[in-house]
Formats: sequence, structure tokens, C-alpha cells
Amino acid sequence: METKYVFVTGGVVSAIGKGITTASLGMLLKRRGYRVALLKIDPYLNTDAGLMNPFQHGEVYVTDDRAETDLDLGHYERFVDESMSALSNVTTGQVYAEVIRKERDGGYYLGATIQVIPHVTDEIKERIRRCARHHQADICIVEVGGTVGDIEGQPFLEAIRQMRHDEGRDNVCYVHVTLVPYLSTVGELKTKPTQHSVRELRSMGIQPDVLVCRTQKALSREMRAKIALFCDVPVENVVEARDIQKTLYEIPLALENEGIANLVTRVLRLPDREANLDDWREILRPLLSPSKSVRIAMVGKYMDLHDSYLSVTEAIKHAGGANDAEVLVDYVDSESVEKHGAAPLLEGVQGVLVPGGFGHRGIEGKIAAIRYARENRIPYLGLCLGLQTAVIEFARNVCGLTGANSKEFDQETPHPVVIYLKEQEYVTELGGTMRLGAYPCVLQPGSLAERLYGTREISERHRHRYEVNNAYRARLEECGLRFSGTSPQGDLVEIIELPDHPFFIASQFHPEFKSRPNRPHPLFRGFIAAALERQAQGG
Repeated sequence: METKYVFVTGGVVSAIGKGITTASLGMLLKRRGYRVALLKIDPYLNTDAGLMNPFQHGEVYVTDDRAETDLDLGHYERFVDESMSALSNVTTGQVYAEVIRKERDGGYYLGATIQVIPHVTDEIKERIRRCARHHQADICIVEVGGTVGDIEGQPFLEAIRQMRHDEGRDNVCYVHVTLVPYLSTVGELKTKPTQHSVRELRSMGIQPDVLVCRTQKALSREMRAKIALFCDVPVENVVEARDIQKTLYEIPLALENEGIANLVTRVLRLPDREANLDDWREILRPLLSPSKSVRIAMVGKYMDLHDSYLSVTEAIKHAGGANDAEVLVDYVDSESVEKHGAAPLLEGVQGVLVPGGFGHRGIEGKIAAIRYARENRIPYLGLCLGLQTAVIEFARNVCGLTGANSKEFDQETPHPVVIYLKEQEYVTELGGTMRLGAYPCVLQPGSLAERLYGTREISERHRHRYEVNNAYRARLEECGLRFSGTSPQGDLVEIIELPDHPFFIASQFHPEFKSRPNRPHPLFRGFIAAALERQAQGG
């Protein structure tokens, strides 16, 4: 069948839930037997999210094929359970860079005056179609970032308006996510923001087919009828998206109960199909009603914005569900550990996790937290920088290498146990200089890593510049550190562990990017199981 397109826009406020709506719709359509592709449009001028401050934009999500993308791609992968690609994220920076490249080449536009219409909009449309072709999609779902009315989003709205003209009316569906706020002072839901949002969208030439109304309270039949009348959509196409309190993995089932997938397929002239969601309901059971709980500490430097570690947090939830446990996370600022010591901030937790990051700020606090976990035999999981800081801690406090450090934090360290990638020694620009994307890893037989994975060969996603210094590997091994996972050639350290510790393991890669609610990542699953075991033993 020819590819059909669904465009998800948002109005009234940012962070209204377009990403979760897109991910949920993708999952519901896939469960109906359709091949789906998902794409996120980000109207910012950055080429990608790689150099953006996590405080401003949340985490950077990494795909197998080395793309540094918006965090919504993580939602897409976790809900749809398929890998996204570099083609799944389009930014204004990418679009304009390509248009300018073609103009400078001279052979593409043949001397034409380059304009937003048609040249920029044509480039946007081509990127949407390219993503659909690459993923061999029956339905390509495109989330347009930002809020309707933003200046930077106008070329993208114009491009998706043209798509219905190009592809045919029955091959395009517009879904608009909007807000119906509840005013407690008068005790009423208000539809005016939705009316204004749709009016703004219609001024761009786009009439929404389906309205997804974010709301705290249930929408009455009368309220839906009012929205339908003023926004010119059928009343049955007004979908209630009430706030979910417990877990975002409830949202697909809530939207399924509202019939959103069937509404979309009818607009696209596709047959109604049943979706088998029994396994998803089974996944939800321990997330909603776990039989036990356990407390862990996540020690990092972006603790004020949890979106900075969104995939880590979700991977912890997946692992908790797999162990029928609620995981209570203490978000501990590593600079606070530097000021107050590890013991008062980590006392009472059953596990310690140090996630990835960049820069020297808060590093000594992370090292102190790792030492506390090692010496008190508390389960420890390190991710990327969490491996590098674990190596530094071990080198200093077990091997006696005073002043051991990473060259990232101390260029004059007498014991550089973590160093810059040699082949990138002379690179001065930050963008595009890292080891990114999926790389293979071989696990040592009999190691904790092999037991957790249940296999000898794995592939995981990376995002880092520094590596364990091979010149120190023999010394570290003599002191008891095991390098249980390496690159196939053995020249790059991928996993470390301590065999004489109840659970101490760290990875150079980011396992959180491959965790799914239906397939919790083995490292996280084992970590939470170890934390529960420590709790059961009264630790």
C-alpha cells in the first residue's frame, strides 16, 4: 500500500504531550498490523541536540546509527519497540544547511532565487518521505515540535499543509493536541484556548481531523459538542486525554479506549482492525500495583531537571516492573556529596547509580559516592561516566595510585587512567567528535555481565569521548578490577565489575537507550534485583 501520513501538532502551551501522543498512536497502529515510522520535527536552528544544555532540552537520545536526537525518540522506541534512525529527527538547522549546500553546489536549483516556498518546504517534505521510505512504513507519524503560532514552526506547518495536496486527501490525517484547562476558581473546564489554537492552525491552512484534548477533568458530552462545533470537527473525533497520575505507560490504553487509532484509520480510509494489548496490560500490572518497594540513589549533576536522565529513569521503572517492585529514586546532587559527604546522603539506600555526563563539576562527589557503595557493599551500576569515575575511584583507593584521574578533568594528573581517544587528539570542535551509536561488545565467560545478558556478544549505544587507558589495565586487574566486556579486538573497555562485591558493574555505553517496558535491560534488571536482595538481607 502507498504510505499514509499522520501529522501531530500542538497548541496553547509547550510540553502538552505531543510526543507521548505520537508514541502511543504509533504503538496502537503497529498493534493493528501496520508498519509505522515515527519522525520528530524540531524547529530549532541547531543541527541536532548534541550540544544543547540538558537543563534547556533534557537528555540527548542516541540512535544505533549515531544520531544525537530529541528525547521524544526515546518515547517512540519504548512504546513502539522499534529502533529509530538518524532520519527520524529533522531540525531547522539540518533543513537550511542542506538547502544552502544545494544552492552553493549550483546544480540543484539552476540559478533560481532560493525561497522558503518552495525550496525549504520541498526539503522538509523530502525528509519526511525519506524517513517513511527508509522504514518501509505503511503509516508515517510526524510530530511537529513547538506550539502552533511559533514563528520558527511556520515553514514546517506550511510543508505539512502541502502534503495533503501532494499525497491526496485520504492519505493525510492531522491530529492536534490542545489544552482544555480547569479553572478551580469557577469550577469549570474552559474551551476557549482550544478554540484559539485551532483557529491559529486553520489560519495556516490546516483543518485538524482529530483533536486530542489534555484535561484534568472528564469532558462531558456537552463539552465535546461545544469543542466540535467551534473547531469544525465531528464530535466523535474529540478525544479526551486526561492527566495520568501513575505511569505514562497507561496512556496508550487510555487513548485506545477513546478510539483514537480507529479515528485515524478512518480518516486515512483504512480498515478498522483490532489491537491485541493483553501483553501491555500485563506489563502495567506491576507498574501500577507492585508488591514491594526499594530505594536507590541516582548521583548526578543535573538533578533539578529529571528529563536530563529521562531514559535512565524509565529503564529503572522497567526493571522495577520486571522485579514486581516500585523503585523509589533519591536524586542526589553530586556537588552536595562533595560538601556534605556520601554517608548522610546515601544512608538507607539499597543501590547507587551514577549516570553519564560531561565536565568536571561534581566529579569528586560521584567518586565519593562510588567509594561509599564499594566499601559498604551496596549494589552499584555505573553508566558511561559512571564507569570512568569508578575506574578513577578504584585506582586511587584500591591500587594506591594517588592523584589518578581522567585527562578530561585534570590534564596534569600523574596517573591518567582515563584518556582521550587517540585518533581524535587534535580535534578542537565538540560537535561530532564522540564515539556515538551502536558498537559490538564481547563478554568474558563466567562474568556477571555474561550472566545478566545470557550471551557472549552484545551491541550497545555509546556517547562519549574518553576511554580507559590500556596502559593501566594490568595494574587495575592485579588489584581486583575485572574488565568483563571489551570491543571485539580487546582494545576498548566496555564493562568493568568487581567479582568480590555483591553487585558492582559499570558500562562505557548507555544501556538505558535499549531498555523497553516489555524488555527491561539486563543491567538495570539485575541492579534492581540486587538492591531487593540487599534489602531482604537487612542491608
